Amino acid sequence: MGIPSVKIAVIALGKIGLPLAVQFAAKGHEVVGVDVNAEVVDLVNRAVEPFPGESHLRDRLNELVPSGALRATTDYAGAVPGADAVVLVVPLFVDDDARPDFAWMDAATEELARHLTAGTLVSYETTLPVGTTRERWKPMLEKGSGLVEGVDFHLVFSPERVLTGRVFEDLRKYPKLIGGLSAAGAARATEFYEAVLDFDDRPDLARPNGVWDLGSAEASELAKLAETTYRDVNIGLANQFARYAATAGIDVYQVIEASNSQPYSHIHQPGIAVGGHCIPVYPRLYLWNDPEASVVRAAREANAGMPDYTVGLLEGAHGELTGQRVVVLGAAYRGGVKETAFSGVFATVRALRDRQATVLVHDPMYTDDELRALGFEPYHLGDKADAAVVQANHAEYTRLGPDDLPGIATIVDGRRISTADRWPGVTYRAIGKA
Repeated sequence: MGIPSVKIAVIALGKIGLPLAVQFAAKGHEVVGVDVNAEVVDLVNRAVEPFPGESHLRDRLNELVPSGALRATTDYAGAVPGADAVVLVVPLFVDDDARPDFAWMDAATEELARHLTAGTLVSYETTLPVGTTRERWKPMLEKGSGLVEGVDFHLVFSPERVLTGRVFEDLRKYPKLIGGLSAAGAARATEFYEAVLDFDDRPDLARPNGVWDLGSAEASELAKLAETTYRDVNIGLANQFARYAATAGIDVYQVIEASNSQPYSHIHQPGIAVGGHCIPVYPRLYLWNDPEASVVRAAREANAGMPDYTVGLLEGAHGELTGQRVVVLGAAYRGGVKETAFSGVFATVRALRDRQATVLVHDPMYTDDELRALGFEPYHLGDKADAAVVQANHAEYTRLGPDDLPGIATIVDGRRISTADRWPGVTYRAIGKA
């Protein structure tokens, strides 16, 4: 199914929103991106990627911006009125007590409502607690616009399901989930997303890859929370297995490989931390709806405790850490991605400082000034070190050895990306291996 070229506004040009805007424009539609950050808007309008590491983004910007298919603005009035569809990917945060902080999304929704015109499809792609689309966004949009949802405009929830660095690949790979507040709205959303996305053939799926209508906004909201919470719970279980295996002299990775050879077992990998905008956050949004979810809460607590556990492994293998120069390898939350959202580096550094170690941080993706801005003292390979903890699985770290960290006596591999034979004369430990 296809529709003629339409006008689309994408609200928030972050690591998901900008690739989405590019994808829509590449399908022949007129796209205007809105962002509160004037610097981001300027970069996009000059066809410069505002953040590194997103595959194919630079080439597509160089093609679409000069052609006029894509432009950016800080002004909602220049993007929203007359739009056939508005897609919002504004960040939602949780506070220290795991309560959703809607401030940025509220502000964007109120501004959108002021400029919303009849006939528009509004789709929220930011992960939300169940019920938010119907109970929060619908009345806010209606109040601010004077329009009636289901009559003058349609509102749906359609969660993003992609990873930064491979957004365009993931947009093709996974079904696009949608849930409307009405059958008519769901039909509009289905037509829209079929026109702006392409889908890989997926014979492994029970039904054809494409746009899947889940029947309600609430079902679509829960689907995103469920798939991400599953990962957190699975990792929490893997970490529990790893901690036990280490006490029993068992290699947990061998156990996981053996278990997963049976098709009903899908155990994830243990590790020092679960980071990023998604896995540490969305289980908390689920708990906001379902505070009695003891399994979810226990897994989140188990994963949050892994940095301190890993530093405990270092202390047990190395001895007293007071005054020792300990290097944390990796500030990013995962390898190859320049992002520190909920990264394990913060808790790891804190645990080391609690033990009076002198802590330094290395990351090949960050400059010294950037590391200092994060509150860390930079480390340079080749400088003296007493011990190290691998926090991020950067490819560069697979090639490290004692010559790169002169004087090192102990290393704890929090991501199991190295091996003991790469560290002759050094005490090597990995999570889940005695």
